[in-house]
Formats: sequence, structure tokens, C-alpha cells
Amino acid sequence: MHLFYHWLFACAWWSFVAYWTVSAFWVRKTRFAEPFLPKMTHYLLGTMAFLIFALREFLPAPMNWQLWPQNMFSFWIGAAVTLGGLGFAVWARIHLGRFWSGAVMLKEGHRLIRGGPYQLVRNPIYTGILTGVAGTAIALGQVCGLVALAFLFAVYSWKIRREQRLLAEEFGEEYAHYCRTVPALVPFKLHSRS
Repeated sequence: MHLFYHWLFACAWWSFVAYWTVSAFWVRKTRFAEPFLPKMTHYLLGTMAFLIFALREFLPAPMNWQLWPQNMFSFWIGAAVTLGGLGFAVWARIHLGRFWSGAVMLKEGHRLIRGGPYQLVRNPIYTGILTGVAGTAIALGQVCGLVALAFLFAVYSWKIRREQRLLAEEFGEEYAHYCRTVPALVPFKLHSRS
């Protein structure tokens, strides 16, 4: 059981990365791409969020403070949340198909995808990855997990704003209507009572 406990999250994340890398070869040609500096900044900052988990043993002691017990309950809750989040991101990636890109760009013949997980949220890949990180943080129960989640949320929020500007220019009112009717990251809207 110890090996399973120790390796489940690493296997889940490495399998996710392998799928992401291989599937990146079957995308359409790029018609427009953002400049190099914002693209590389996003990649580097996103990588840093994951390195917080990978290198947590080398971080200052407060980053490794235990916030809740690391036990079988937190392990299984974290595993379910992680696998559910990564599964949601893969579903979105499959549904996006050849229009996927890791950077802010438009592909040849680009169209606005609104089906599948894109009916629930406008950015289901980010939702899934953030959920996966949250699950890993739950299982770990340390400060570094919450720091990684907050850091990645900030990186994705910055990227979403850049993507929204590009898609608004490309799709105009169609995208504006999509933004009004489908939330950005959380697949439900909180309605206030009037």
C-alpha cells in the first residue's frame, strides 16, 4: 500500500504530461501567435507552480508545515479530486481537438468551441488542471500545496485575460454572448437573491 500511496500522484501527473505532449503534435497550423515574451513568461511561471510540489523538500521550512493530517482519508479525497480534475482537462483537450494550443494563439480555420465541457466553463482545461492541483494539495496537506494552487490560479487568470482579448477581437458578439452565458472557471454560477 505504501508504494501505491507514494506513486499514485506522480503517475497521474506524468501520464497527464505524456498525453499532453504527444497530443500536441496533431494540431492545426498557427495563424496568429502572441509575442515570445508573454508566452515564455506563462510557461516559466506555470512550471514554477509545479516545481513547488516537486522540490518541496528543498523549500524553506514554513512551506512544508502540515496544515491537516496526511492520512488515508486525505489521500483518497485528494486522489479522487486529482483524477477527476485531470480527467476533465483531458476531456476538454480531446473536445478542443486540433484547435488546442498551449499559448495564446489562433489556428487556421479557428472556430469558437462551445460543446462538451465548454458548455460548463469557458476554460475547462484550466479548471481541470487547477482541480488536479487542488487534489494533490489536499492529499499533501502542506502549505506548499496551497501556495502552488494560488500561484497557478494567478498564472491562469493572467493568461485567460490575454485569451479573452484575442477571442473577443476574433469572434466579436458571438464570444461576448458566450462570456455572458458561460462562467470562466467554476462550472456553476452563484446567483444572489434580489
